[in-house]
Amino acid sequence: MSARVASRFPEFLDALGDAVLFAVMADEALCPNDLTPIHNWVLSQPGWSDLPFIVLTAKGEGPERDLAAARLTEVLGHVFFLERPFHATTFVSAARSAQKNRRRQYEARARMEEMRENELTLKTALLAGRLGTWELDPQTWNLTASDGFKSVFGRGPADTLTYDDLLRSVHPDDRARVRENVLHTLETCEDYLIEYRTVWPDGSPHWAEVRGRVVRSRSGTPSRLVGVASDITERRLEQEWQLRQKEILEERVTESTAELWEVQVTMVAEVAQRERAEEQLRQSQKLEAIGQLTGGVAHDFNNLLMAVMGNLDLLRKHLADDPKALRLIEAALQGARRGASLTQRLLAFARRQELKVEAVDLAALVENMRELLNRSVGGDVEISVRLPKDLPPALADSNQVELALLNLVVNSRDAMPEGGTIRIGLREEPDARPHEDLPAGAYLCLSVTDNGKGMDEETLHRAIEPFFSTKDIGKGTGLGLSMIHGLALQLKGAFVLSSVAGKGTTAELWLPAGTRAVRQAPKVLPEETGSAAKPAKILVVDDDLLIAMSTVDMLEDLGHQVMEANSGVQALELIGKDRDIELVITDYSMPGLNGAQLFEAARGLRPDLPFLLATGYADLPPGSGLSLPRLSKPYTQDQLSREIAKILR
Repeated sequence: MSARVASRFPEFLDALGDAVLFAVMADEALCPNDLTPIHNWVLSQPGWSDLPFIVLTAKGEGPERDLAAARLTEVLGHVFFLERPFHATTFVSAARSAQKNRRRQYEARARMEEMRENELTLKTALLAGRLGTWELDPQTWNLTASDGFKSVFGRGPADTLTYDDLLRSVHPDDRARVRENVLHTLETCEDYLIEYRTVWPDGSPHWAEVRGRVVRSRSGTPSRLVGVASDITERRLEQEWQLRQKEILEERVTESTAELWEVQVTMVAEVAQRERAEEQLRQSQKLEAIGQLTGGVAHDFNNLLMAVMGNLDLLRKHLADDPKALRLIEAALQGARRGASLTQRLLAFARRQELKVEAVDLAALVENMRELLNRSVGGDVEISVRLPKDLPPALADSNQVELALLNLVVNSRDAMPEGGTIRIGLREEPDARPHEDLPAGAYLCLSVTDNGKGMDEETLHRAIEPFFSTKDIGKGTGLGLSMIHGLALQLKGAFVLSSVAGKGTTAELWLPAGTRAVRQAPKVLPEETGSAAKPAKILVVDDDLLIAMSTVDMLEDLGHQVMEANSGVQALELIGKDRDIELVITDYSMPGLNGAQLFEAARGLRPDLPFLLATGYADLPPGSGLSLPRLSKPYTQDQLSREIAKILR
């Protein structure tokens, strides 16, 4: 403990504060001064503070001294008078008493602050849990309810809610049970826990969960019943919906048993096939919905399919009189076409294919995916879907949005290894934007929220970086979120992540909103056939020998004279030597000179020479600057013939 000496009254006044244990002053130092400032300071002390003052007075001053002491007591409040001369032990005793008194005040302050902190913590917990508090006096049946408790019964903060009002709001079929449970709790002092139906003032039905505990008086009798309540309508509706679905499923199974009995063997095979398909689906989910496949792999696969489809197309023409061969060729072509469709999806997933942007009903899209999503997350994870009605469509590619949603749900499942809840929401944002870089306008926000382990701030900042992953080796590629981010940018939207470590993650996909008008389906026009092009001299350029050979065979079968080059450099030499070449069909991705560089170089030799770009990519790399006619790989002989006819008309 240290002491500070003030030689003047203003200096003494400035030194006063909450940290001062006590103040010592001589009465003659106070008399000539205006005591109003120090009186105002005394009055302005916090509620816990009452600073002790030790006033040193002269002995034997008569009646005037008593009046001065009374005045100082009125001004200073908490005063110890010590007559001079005095023994040192007397002063020490007075100082210790003042110090002890002051430290008790500090303890009172600490307890008050602790009480405020506990009260704030309790309020925060109640708010986070959406709980309302209540208290019931069993003697008067007087109910004290918080605003949160009133909201559980459809009342506002300004509304009064008595115990009779509460009972009247309980569903008639549950009212007697509520009364009986309250009386039982008061009689036995057991904890109070009950769920019952309520009817709000607007007539809407709801569910409430109410918990309580008896507070005893000193005599041991119940003096109060206190507790919390919450609105569990959403949970009960979900349980009822699941129960109804289960009952419907059981009825359908019962009705179908007799019909399916005759095909039991087929059913066993289908179940086995379904289990294999589900196992394959689980494996694909571990790879984050084929996130490891890149556009380059798909492009190479397209080239292989090109060779297969081209040669099968020619075989079909040459074996037209062999029905069995035709069936085999057609089956192989169907498989190749499925493979081509798969590569197109992979290219779109890798953001290397043009998106098919159209008006998409996101609510219907999510509903159609419910069964797939439920199978994807397993039984330990619950999916809760909230989809408002009458939302405008989103301008998006439905296939890519489906892949993005599946990817986000799988990520949420992996973030909850011990199970949890995934909430899928959809809302319209007519004016709001997640950040200023997004153009102003109306958007739809598709959100996926989990209550898993979440991410810290550093991990959240890196989450959309390519190849960054928090999963174990072999359980993720780190491409899923970056692909969704790229998809959002392509669609002129945004991808927003928010997360708190230990509390979960929310992913939001913002997509531009379209008009509410129902879009008419486009009329399907017959495919343009056109007339075949007259025979011409064509140069085929492709570094893949299988592709080049297949294309050459199809062109020669169409009656054209064909030259072949397996690099851009070789093709440029042929163009410079042979002025009779009428068309160049070239791949884009080639070593040395790619298709774009070959076209630019050929313009210097033959400015009027037409080019047809045959490539597996729909979006060429930035800076290619090509606006040439294009033919997507894999293509058929008929497609090749039509494109040539368009160019050489």
